Amino acid sequence: MEHEMTVQEMEAQFDDEWILIADPETDEHLQVLRGKVICHSKDRDEVYRHLLAVKPARYATLFTGEMPENTAVVL
Repeated sequence: MEHEMTVQEMEAQFDDEWILIADPETDEHLQVLRGKVICHSKDRDEVYRHLLAVKPARYATLFTGEMPENTAVVL
């Protein structure tokens, strides 16, 4: 699976899922606007395993759900 989508399309199609995006297009604040969806899953670890397997040159990950309270995000 690999097709270009906007973030709005991703959020509508993959509710509460982790998404691996290749060649992301970003705005001046590095917010992802669109990109090629190469993997999506409700299981974050599955998406990261796919990332390690395909090793895209440029990528972003996106979560389309609500982050649980007291969740730390490391950039």
